[in-house]
Amino acid sequence: MQPQDTGVQYSRWNNSGHDDVSVNTSTDEVSGCKRIYTTLCTGKIGIAVKVIGGNILFWTVFVIGYVTGYYVHKCK
Repeated sequence: MQPQDTGVQYSRWNNSGHDDVSVNTSTDEVSGCKRIYTTLCTGKIGIAVKVIGGNILFWTVFVIGYVTGYYVHKCK
């Protein structure tokens, strides 16, 4: 059986008393979904996306409620 190279190196053979763990990741391994999530959901852009999404959700529920209330309470 051959050991698999996962890109994780663990070294506890230091005299400093701290264990060192290093993970090697490359941008080629990052999926498109993760890249989109990182771009749209973090930082200032993430805040703007959440504010805009909240406004859209609010107005959608408001309009649905308004139209529903209009037809429920419509006088004949």
